[in-house]
Amino acid sequence: MFTGIIEGLGTVRQFRPAGEGKRMTVEADFDLDGTRIGDSIAVNGACLTAVRMTGRNFEADVSPETLSSTTFGTLAVGGRVNLERALRFSDRIDGHLVSGHVDGVGTLHQRGTIGNAVLLTFRVEAPLARYLIRKGSVAVDGVSLTVNRCDDASFAVSIIPHTLDWTTLGTKKIGDPVNIETDMIGKYVERFLQPAPTAGDRNEKRPGGVDMAFLVRTGFLK
Repeated sequence: MFTGIIEGLGTVRQFRPAGEGKRMTVEADFDLDGTRIGDSIAVNGACLTAVRMTGRNFEADVSPETLSSTTFGTLAVGGRVNLERALRFSDRIDGHLVSGHVDGVGTLHQRGTIGNAVLLTFRVEAPLARYLIRKGSVAVDGVSLTVNRCDDASFAVSIIPHTLDWTTLGTKKIGDPVNIETDMIGKYVERFLQPAPTAGDRNEKRPGGVDMAFLVRTGFLK
């Protein structure tokens, strides 16, 4: 679990094939004191497991699923990445709860300025856009941000100078791809509200779920 508050940047030093996946080597710009083999590190918002540690360098295996659902398929040696180590129970949650399980990829569509902030607009597919709400949370390349506005195909966020300096968002160009993780709470709520399949046939759904009739029947509406 992560918060979307980036600790610092890193540089991809190696990205080589490993079976059907790849093995990534990243050099962090900051000390990784206390990080051990087996610990989780979010790289551009994708949760990876450190399998080898050497000073500020760590290696992580990237599965075919991660390659297909993130921007890692186009990541090159020398590329800069956002890094955040896993949340501890004693830590403050300054961003929002981020799982590190990327939902999909968006692209930077527009870039403008409002006062001292930079307004970034990202294009996303409809299956991602449905989980975005105004003033809700979203992780872009692992950075916890607040949605200013959204529609069925895009959303906009304001980036303060500190975030621009501290993450890779300050170097993004129009058309650049980014990893998107929507707020997990909305996805869980949607799942719980769906009618459950019957025990006899997993392909059938029993009548029910939460609808207007249910709310009236249980006294929530009159």
